Amino acid sequence: MVDHVAGENVNQVVDIGKGAPVDSPGYELPLLLFGGFRTLIDRLHARLAEEGHPDLRPAHGFALQAIGAGDGRGGRGATASDIGRHLGVSKQAAGKTVDRLLALGYAERADDPADARRKLVRITPRGHDALARSAAIFDELRAEWAAALGADRVRDIETALRNVVPAETAFRLDATSWLGAP
Repeated sequence: MVDHVAGENVNQVVDIGKGAPVDSPGYELPLLLFGGFRTLIDRLHARLAEEGHPDLRPAHGFALQAIGAGDGRGGRGATASDIGRHLGVSKQAAGKTVDRLLALGYAERADDPADARRKLVRITPRGHDALARSAAIFDELRAEWAAALGADRVRDIETALRNVVPAETAFRLDATSWLGAP
């Protein structure tokens, strides 16, 4: 533990590392989970940059997944509202991300054949390439974790997290509200 002290222990910063006690303080769990998430995502994006997708950011990947999920109408695309609902962000926030995906060539807008008033966002071949590469890289990263921790242990971690993470919040991105942003 590193203490930032002015006379007495007022503000303590914990050094979370290997060899932490089995019954660690409760606040370490979310930090370790987030650290694991960041490690995987950062390594993914470093590899994507090497493989021709240097401008793709984590929010873009989540938005592409939301576009692919569509609005339940067979993968014909999704509106900004559909994407926002899927990600747990406003239509405006989703629209900004969609605009960036359009500018980078990962998505395109098209008329909705079922409703001429609506515009759908669809994934382009470049977007599909990024998603396919992401899936392959995630498989490689998971295999690395399985090699380091054991395949059964990684499966146990995934199963345990599925049991405690509500399905409706598993893919929400509205973390900005945690940090005080509107």
